[in-house]
Amino acid sequence: MRNVITKKHFSIRFCATLALVFTVLSAFVSDCVFASGGGEPEISHALGNALPFWSVAPFAGLLLSIAIFPLVKAHWWEKHLFKVSIFWSLLFFIPFAIGFGAETALLELIEIVLLDYLPFIILLWGLFAVSGGIVLRGDLAGTPKVNLLMLLIGTLLASWVGTTGASMLLIRPMIRANAHRKKKAHIIVFFIFLVSNMGGCLTPVGDPPLFLGFLRGVPFFWTMRLAPLLLLNIVILLVVFYIMDRRLYKKEEPETRSPAGSETKTPLSLAGAHNLIFLAVIVGSVILSGFTSSHPSFYDANTGVLFGVPVYNETILPYNSILQMALIVLAGILSVVTTKRELRKENLFTWGPIKEVGQLFIGIFITMIPALAILNARGAELGLASPWQFFWATGALSSFLDNAPTYLVFMTTAGSLGAAEGIATAVGAIAPQILIAISAGAVFMGANTYIGNAPNFMVRSIAEENEIKMPSFFGYMGWSLCFLIPLFVIDTLIFFIN
Repeated sequence: MRNVITKKHFSIRFCATLALVFTVLSAFVSDCVFASGGGEPEISHALGNALPFWSVAPFAGLLLSIAIFPLVKAHWWEKHLFKVSIFWSLLFFIPFAIGFGAETALLELIEIVLLDYLPFIILLWGLFAVSGGIVLRGDLAGTPKVNLLMLLIGTLLASWVGTTGASMLLIRPMIRANAHRKKKAHIIVFFIFLVSNMGGCLTPVGDPPLFLGFLRGVPFFWTMRLAPLLLLNIVILLVVFYIMDRRLYKKEEPETRSPAGSETKTPLSLAGAHNLIFLAVIVGSVILSGFTSSHPSFYDANTGVLFGVPVYNETILPYNSILQMALIVLAGILSVVTTKRELRKENLFTWGPIKEVGQLFIGIFITMIPALAILNARGAELGLASPWQFFWATGALSSFLDNAPTYLVFMTTAGSLGAAEGIATAVGAIAPQILIAISAGAVFMGANTYIGNAPNFMVRSIAEENEIKMPSFFGYMGWSLCFLIPLFVIDTLIFFIN
């Protein structure tokens, strides 16, 4: 009888879901056709003008799924998160294909998956695989001073090996150092704030948005101008962290603190150090991709188009991108083959976190197609003119969208303002203070949510895999509202309001 009731309830829910989906699809199709004037819409810029604002509903639905399901049905979510990701992707893609044509839909899908998602996930996979083979040994005590030092080192390192590289390199030593402490979620939260985000602001290698700026003419070391802003944020956040961590550490029972206490009994050593070579190859491949994008062997100066392999319609996969991905995959495979399994076991390494990130972010990339298209087409209508406006607009959207294309949209908007002098870029001259505001907004405010920057989600997954109870999606946003938003207000008053 119980099975019959269960099946009956399942059938009712299933039919209701189908009815809801059908209703949404029908409305979406009619709205799309109406918006495009009943004919075939133009691709690219015109697409953003034709799409209705509520076409971002599947993207919002996926975000809510990430936020709610782990709270109410955690076990179910772990098993079916990829299905949920695909469900929301199809809920966007099917009506989009009906309303705008299969060719346009396929073109957008290929571009977002092949040109954006694939390089993104390959880079994350390479850094995850390589860093998982590096083990920091020794009695590293999880005291407030040691935690403070590790956060500082990770933050300074992030600009040179990337926020993802620094996060993957240091998150496991940080977790092991604090393994015997009861309250440690705050350590991971501040790790995400500093190492996974803010630390990457000083060079184009540090974070993808700055790399896009570099490709469009911003000098490689120009972003070092963000150093005063970073220094202020580091000092404030580390002081707050130290006070909090010291207070919680004192409340710990002696037996729940790190066994090493405040002294290091066993000297620190690095096992699997040969993986540092593979890490350098990955970072070097990113830099190489930037420099080859303007080299005559990879770039047609007359048309402004990169040479590459034709994929579909006018879409090509650039040779420099292929070279970058090939080097990363090679480095990752060599790391897996040459690193002893015992080292990865000692590091508590599994492929779970990168698998979760890959499954969720494919849905995020697909469902954010309309959001990015609308932003790209109508971004100039926002009426932005002052540095503080660019800082908050770029940051607010970077908290939920991919911060790289968001940065590019506002960089293009800033270039259209017609600055008499400033940084000469491919999109026009940009006033230095506005470019600093855009850069800081994209990099710093990626820390506002778990999905604001890819390392955030991966660090959380690794922490939970090591049985650290992390804040929920909304719970983490509570932390950012308490500690980051007031900090960004201070940044605004000091640096962006004349």
